[in-house]
Amino acid sequence: MKHAVIGGAGFIGHHIVNKLIERGDDVIVIDNLSTGTCENVNEKAKFHQFDITDSVAVKVISDLLYGVDTVYLTAALARVQPSMVDPVTFNKVNVNGVLNVLEACRKVKVRRVVYSASSSAYGDTNVFPTPEEGTEKNPLSPYGLQKYIGEQYCKLYSQIFDLDTVSLRYFNVYGEGMPLEGAYRTVISIFGEQYKLDKPLTYTNDGEQRRDFTYVMDVVAANILAGDNLYPLNGDVFNVGNGDNFSVNEVMDMFGGPREFLENRIEPNCTLADNSKLREKFGWEPKGDLPTFIERYKKDLKS
Repeated sequence: MKHAVIGGAGFIGHHIVNKLIERGDDVIVIDNLSTGTCENVNEKAKFHQFDITDSVAVKVISDLLYGVDTVYLTAALARVQPSMVDPVTFNKVNVNGVLNVLEACRKVKVRRVVYSASSSAYGDTNVFPTPEEGTEKNPLSPYGLQKYIGEQYCKLYSQIFDLDTVSLRYFNVYGEGMPLEGAYRTVISIFGEQYKLDKPLTYTNDGEQRRDFTYVMDVVAANILAGDNLYPLNGDVFNVGNGDNFSVNEVMDMFGGPREFLENRIEPNCTLADNSKLREKFGWEPKGDLPTFIERYKKDLKS
């Protein structure tokens, strides 16, 4: 079977590529290398360096996708705070770029698009665990809104163009290969770098904000299960979260050492996924354990 991973040089995308190749599938990777590197691309994948926001994107991507069964759309400019600094650039990638890919997929009639959505769509909800349906979507950042628009486009393309799509709302993904520098680092990698350099761990607000941290290989498993499903998914949406959460203070306790307050900022107080729909539909089970990962991560950082 032949697949395409758009954003396949990035954190989540390159893990999807590796897993697909590991089981014997053919994979093409499309990535502009804005947040990933060539070294991330499996040598058995066919790599095309290209920007999905390019003015000729629909034509170029269409040509590359002939014969492709499933497209995993992981390309994005990620993270909440950077999107507040430069919402226009983020919108160009996270909305216009997604639309270009969907249009290309429609033209060549790929079987399914698996879209990397975000729990940021929920904003500061007060429903926990948070289910996909019946929960108001109230994004608190351009990034959250843009990712929600992306999944709405996926659903629309299923409804009016018969392009089968599915959206996976990720909750705070961590794991091997996560960005270690730049604006797109997660709190885990930020603390990791500070721990390695014997610097204080920096935090915002009171540190009591809680996050559902989800292991990257669990996210990969959800993608492949959704991609492999034999029945139409028609733009359906699934939470991909561990189903538990930790406060920032608890995560800092896992790293240990001094800490330093930075600032107050607008962000959700809590994220906690209701993952029952994903479990029931695909038989998915999260296997990641944050405290165990951090203990291993700390040893690697100091070795």
